[in-house]
Amino acid sequence: MSESNGTGDLKTAVRVEDVEPVDVAPGIVRRGLPRTEYATGWLIDFAPGTEWPDTDEHATEERYYVLSGEVIEGEEQHGAGTYVVFAPGSSHRPRTETGARMLGFTVLSA
Repeated sequence: MSESNGTGDLKTAVRVEDVEPVDVAPGIVRRGLPRTEYATGWLIDFAPGTEWPDTDEHATEERYYVLSGEVIEGEEQHGAGTYVVFAPGSSHRPRTETGARMLGFTVLSA
């Protein structure tokens, strides 16, 4: 659902749970959040014991915040409240043992 603040398309608001979830892999769903020409947002839910299906390679910067659970990146564990930033040219393949929910942003241009 979008809201107008009287200034045209300068603001978009959605209730995250109203965004249609898309299956990425068994036990992993992604909700695409509103995007601009500069960045796109997303929310990903991981069921316990799941791993992102492929290595995620970044041409631009990506950031995420762990809302709940724990995300594992290589040997590092990122619990709820952790903010992670990946520089352009980086790659990763997140997984979880406990389940997790992350809110992220991908920068589209510099």
